[in-house]
Amino acid sequence: MCSTLLGFNQRLQPLMQLHFRGKIVYKGGIILTKAMVRIRMSLHDAHYGGNLVDGARVIQMFGDVATELLIRNDGDEGLFKAYDNIEFLAPVYAGDYIEATGEIVSNGNTSRKMIFQAFKVAQARPDISDSAAEILPEPVLVCKATGTCVVPKNRQRKSNG
Repeated sequence: MCSTLLGFNQRLQPLMQLHFRGKIVYKGGIILTKAMVRIRMSLHDAHYGGNLVDGARVIQMFGDVATELLIRNDGDEGLFKAYDNIEFLAPVYAGDYIEATGEIVSNGNTSRKMIFQAFKVAQARPDISDSAAEILPEPVLVCKATGTCVVPKNRQRKSNG
């Protein structure tokens, strides 16, 4: 099982040679592709009492990140085949800013193994006022996942390294 993005990056950081247009090249010719999206959760996203956001909304963000990763890597949106693991680690509420990141950790013939993380980077402060918010001193990991996407060979328009 792949480690989280943070642990993975910490281990490979000393090996980094080049970071260019979302691709990171490590010694040994391994090319990894990364992407990120940041979204404010709105009242429309709140699904449960207390303005709690459904975890599926975070998974939807991972799907958007995966699509960008495949476009960067293959020149095609590809298809999400399956999630191997999903862990919800902290609640997300309307007004929270969530940053979802993803990284391709393995390129197969048509498959792309990916790891994802979602962090709460800012939150609403309704206890202070209706419009109060704050940037968190440290991002809070709210969800992590691993999954596999596929891009059919005849749809791949870019070299994978």
